[in-house]
Formats: sequence, structure tokens, C-alpha cells
Amino acid sequence: MRIGLIGAGAVAPFHIAAATALEGIELTAVCDIDAAIARRAASGSRAAVYTDHRAMLEAGVVDAVIVNTPHALHLPMTQDAAAAGVHVMVEKPMATTVDDCGRLISACNRAGVALTVGHIQHFMPDKLAARRVIDSGELGAVRMIRDNRSTDYRPGTRPAWFFAPAIAGGGALMNIGGHCLDRSLWLGDGRAVEVMASAVNRFGAAVETDGGMLVRLDNGVGVTIAVISDPATRGDSMTVVCEEGVIELDPRQGATVHVDGRSRVVHSVGEHDIQNAFTAQLADFAAVIGGADPAVPLSHARHVVEVVLAAYRSAQEGTTVAIAREEVVA
Repeated sequence: MRIGLIGAGAVAPFHIAAATALEGIELTAVCDIDAAIARRAASGSRAAVYTDHRAMLEAGVVDAVIVNTPHALHLPMTQDAAAAGVHVMVEKPMATTVDDCGRLISACNRAGVALTVGHIQHFMPDKLAARRVIDSGELGAVRMIRDNRSTDYRPGTRPAWFFAPAIAGGGALMNIGGHCLDRSLWLGDGRAVEVMASAVNRFGAAVETDGGMLVRLDNGVGVTIAVISDPATRGDSMTVVCEEGVIELDPRQGATVHVDGRSRVVHSVGEHDIQNAFTAQLADFAAVIGGADPAVPLSHARHVVEVVLAAYRSAQEGTTVAIAREEVVA
């Protein structure tokens, strides 16, 4: 499979290394509006360099693309790829509105091309270890989840488009909170039915730099999410409370199960954990092209966007916002 990367930003090296590692996949094109960035990303490979994704698609050098661009561009670029008969893996968030998520899905369905959404948390080794423990039933049902993430949303710490609401679709809650929602909904085995949220704009930013969500799932699981910008102590931790024990997760520390005063490690941190996750994610995309079901259902990816947008409404109105029943993905 010939694969092209559209957008050579921060996680581009992980996508490129994944394409290099997998048998049957070849990186044949890298596209970025900044030619120097595209050339740097493509260095060491035989990939052609483009500054316009449409020119790349018209050249016929790719069978599939990874869309790794500013959030509002996910829909038009996916539509262009689908129209060219090219399979698509789009980075999270799927789009910036629920309607656009639906349009993105419909475009790929009409064209008969595969679509996956890059929710990398589903492939992180510590999260997969927790999923295996939950599925084993040894701890009973999940009852509560706490998810804490630090970030840095000071202007100047990341590209300017992250601070443009129309392009990014939001700030820390859309970008970092989307990761938290993805893994919390997945490990919590449920769909959100209501959310109460708060959001804070600091540093003169046009988007929220900090935020929190209290989410209730349809199975009664309560989820607490906090995203804090530029704290003295950086963190990325989850605590999954089950009936018979607790699972603690941190990509820097691994995954630990604690039951009745005793702990055991179910995943120890490895040097290549993040890269292995990106490689597994690309392998999943290839499998979906071959007819397999995606590890991350499209309905789940759309629901993550739906919950973030409900959180924005909650923060603005100061109320708890109910979330409608799931629609059939067509």
C-alpha cells in the first residue's frame, strides 16, 4: 500500500516511522504547505514532496493518506481524498462539529473507501493492559474513572492555529480533553448521557486553556476529567475504580492493579511504547482497508466530538447538558 502523509507537524515522525516499519506499506508522499517542513519529514525516504494535497492526489502516487492537519481541514481534505478513491486515516478530533463528522463518514461511504480516526489512546500499551484486565472480569465492573492531564496552552508554545477557534474547534478540551474522553469512554464501556463542564481562558488566549468535565455514562459510570495548562507538576494519569480493585495508568509509569492492599504491575513502561502505538494504529488502518472492523468505531470518534461540544455549551450556560441518544452511522 502506498501511503501519503498530509501535514508534517509534531506527530509526523511517528506516522512515518510506522509506515517504514510495516511490511506491505510504503511512504510515497509527504505534503505540507511549508515545503521545507515537508522535505525534512520526507528525508531518508523516497517519498515525493508536495505543498498541495490536491496535487498529490492528482499525481496518483498514493492509495491511502493520513490527514494530520488543523482540525477544520479534516473534512475538506477527507472529501478530496475520498473523491480520488483514496483511503483515509484522519487524526483526532474527527472534525470540529458533529454534522461535519457525519459528512466525513458519508463521503467515504459514497466513495467506497476505508476510514479510520487516529485515537492513539486505543493503542497505548498501558491502556491496552487496562482493557485486558477489565475484560477479564477479575475486578468486576468499572464504577468510576478519574482522568487528569496537564498541557501547555500558552500562546507561542504551539502553532498559532491551535488558538484560532474556527480552525481548531476549541482549545484544551477539544485537543487534550478529546484524548481523555476517548480513553475514559472506552475503558468505562459506555456512552455519555450528560456532562457538566467548566472552561478557563488564560494567557490572553482566544480558546480555553484549562477545563474540566463531569460526565455520566449510560451504564452509571461517573467520569471526572481535568485538563490544566502549565502547572508546576506535569501529569497524564488515569484511575479506573472497579468493584473489586483499582487500575492506575500513566504512560510514563505503566499500569498497576491494586486489590486489597496489594499491587501488581500489568504493564511496565518501554522505550518504544508511543512509537509502537502509532505502528499498531497504522496496522489497524491497513486491516480496515482489507475489510476488518476498526479498533475505534466511527460512532465512538463522532461521540467524542459530540461530548466536547456539549461540554462547551455546559461551560457557557453553567448548566448540565444532556446528550442525545446515539444516531446510526451511515
